[in-house]
Amino acid sequence: MVPISYKGEITIPIAVLSGWVQDLLGGTLPAIMTVIIVLTLIGTLLIKTLRPEILNRNHFLKALFDVPTIWLGARILGAIFAIMTLFKLGPEAVWSPNTGGLLLNDLLPILFAVFLFAGLFLPLLLNFGLLELFGTLLTKVMRPIFKLPGRSSIDCLTSWLGDGTIGVLLTSKQYEEGYYTRREAAVIGTTFSVVSITFSLVVISQVNLAHMFVPFYLTVTGAGVVAAILLPRIPPLSRKKDTYFVEQNNDYSEENIPDGYTPFSWGMAQAVEKASTNKSFKDFFLAGIRNILDMWMGVAPIVMALGTLALIVAEYTPVFQWLGMPFIPLLELMQVPEAKAASETLIVGFADMFLPSVIGADIASPMTRFIVAAVSVTQLIYMSEVGGLLLGSKIPVSFGELFIIFLQRTIVTLPIIVLVAHMLF
Repeated sequence: MVPISYKGEITIPIAVLSGWVQDLLGGTLPAIMTVIIVLTLIGTLLIKTLRPEILNRNHFLKALFDVPTIWLGARILGAIFAIMTLFKLGPEAVWSPNTGGLLLNDLLPILFAVFLFAGLFLPLLLNFGLLELFGTLLTKVMRPIFKLPGRSSIDCLTSWLGDGTIGVLLTSKQYEEGYYTRREAAVIGTTFSVVSITFSLVVISQVNLAHMFVPFYLTVTGAGVVAAILLPRIPPLSRKKDTYFVEQNNDYSEENIPDGYTPFSWGMAQAVEKASTNKSFKDFFLAGIRNILDMWMGVAPIVMALGTLALIVAEYTPVFQWLGMPFIPLLELMQVPEAKAASETLIVGFADMFLPSVIGADIASPMTRFIVAAVSVTQLIYMSEVGGLLLGSKIPVSFGELFIIFLQRTIVTLPIIVLVAHMLF
């Protein structure tokens, strides 16, 4: 997570390592991801039909493959789409470079490499006291403002410096271990899995406004904070129950500081106690391997299935244009140039985070391009990445809830971004 300078750019070590893996494996990565998706389906079908003893005896394998029927359907669809895309079989709508091809050839290879190192090193974030220390220090900020535990700040920081996908995976693990309630996990997953600085630079460059990166990112951050304050206080997030996945870590020891301790000294005591329970390199390595398999097999089929469907709808139907039409009067009221063109980009981001900036790059007005780029980054819920990951994880959110939260984020952040854009242009 620590920022470093590499080849003249500020990045993080995991991004550098994942880049090396992508360069090393290159064109074989789509085939590797197809094999992983197909093996996931085979394991799921075996445990659903034959129930082999080895899968039933192993708790991890059982949890990985014994999924609800709806996810079995998604894994079947993901495997079909992956094979069709890899070999260019069937209708071009499935495997074209803008639909299945975008996912299998561009996104999934990145997820393969990022998950490899994020999964392996995730125990360093989870098991050695960092969350306990920050959980104690930042509780007085996170609780009153965001109604969340202090440790959730690390999820946000991980997404901000690394990738939103890593933030989702970190949140999911914390929820499964009983550190977050259903409501807290849903809020963090949909509100704090922010787009990384690196990708934000890619988005603003796509609309030819890279020279405005600093005001752009400050705008995105400010709008995101407002959304993070408001959304947990309204449905559907406010209706999530404060119950735990497992009832074991919910004593809020990070938040109840005993007499004689300062927040820092109590945080250090908690952190040292947590770190002292990890003494085996073998256990650390096995936990990392389990994380990697969980990410690869749990997430990739869902992203391939739902992402491809969403991109087909975006590419070959006018559905997202129709959904964007109600925003035209709102954009005209806020005096946004080329309101109709801008409206078409507002909903398409639900399919993929990069689509709005790709479509918006042709808009003549620099102010409108700035608005399109900034809104697309603050929306967060993209079915080809974070949305698919959330549905594939244990975090308790449904497809319908994700679409409602996506719309809420758009409605909350749009006026703030437009206001700033009028000041800048």
